[in-house]
Amino acid sequence: MLQALKHRGPDSTGYAVYGEATDGELIMRLKVAEAEDFSRGRGIHQVIKDRIAEVESILAEHAVEVKSKENATEYSLRYVLSHAGNTAEMAVHIEETEGVEILSLGNGLELIKDLGDAADVAGLYGLNNFTGTHGIGHTRMATESDVDIRSAHPYWAFPYNDVSVVHNGQITNYWIMRRQMEQKGHRFMSDCDSELLAVYTAHNLANGVALEDSLRNSIEEIDGVFTYLVATKDQLGMAKDTMAAKPLVLYESDDLIAMASEEVAIRAILPHEIDTTDPYDEEVRVWQA
Repeated sequence: MLQALKHRGPDSTGYAVYGEATDGELIMRLKVAEAEDFSRGRGIHQVIKDRIAEVESILAEHAVEVKSKENATEYSLRYVLSHAGNTAEMAVHIEETEGVEILSLGNGLELIKDLGDAADVAGLYGLNNFTGTHGIGHTRMATESDVDIRSAHPYWAFPYNDVSVVHNGQITNYWIMRRQMEQKGHRFMSDCDSELLAVYTAHNLANGVALEDSLRNSIEEIDGVFTYLVATKDQLGMAKDTMAAKPLVLYESDDLIAMASEEVAIRAILPHEIDTTDPYDEEVRVWQA
């Protein structure tokens, strides 16, 4: 589906995919450098080794058991962890290491994003071998922020560990709402306005707000033109702003939900005759697994 939307943005591709959660295990995906850092000379390889060593020292300090570790690329790692302590505190400590960003930390969620088109990123990270239940993805053309991994969608945020968001549009009160979220203790890893939606959603869910209510509230509280999708470990949701200027095509059957910015993406997996709909302005939908 994402490869069919390659023309919408060649800069980066991201996937938020959900596997079956295992009791007592956390999956942490993180990056310790940007792809562009490798143009700065051979010294980056030692820098990366030092950053990984620091991350693993912090894990040990927090009494985290590392059950497995994989390198998707030299700068992107996947850990399976067991931790009985304060996970948010541990994650904050890790991100105090220069150049290190946790892409996702959850029971089922794995967030993969990098520069390049959908096929390149999927191949690089071995996603053809991934087995799971649902996911959301994004192919991006940078308009409001840099071309780098930290500015690529999807976004995840503390403290709600299995939420992910992709977004099409522009948020005009981004800086006001970002400062409000930061005052409540939330962290931002980029200057991309889309990250606000992940932080906003994570804040609401962590404080007992239902996903449907969070989506409805966002239409009133967030200014701009936007269509966005949210995934959690067992829900999918979408919301459109008042002007409904950003497209969304929806296909729904008894055993499949598919949404995309253009119908060509849905046709990539359902080439036979199907009926699709275009949600209206201010429409909110939530599907429960």
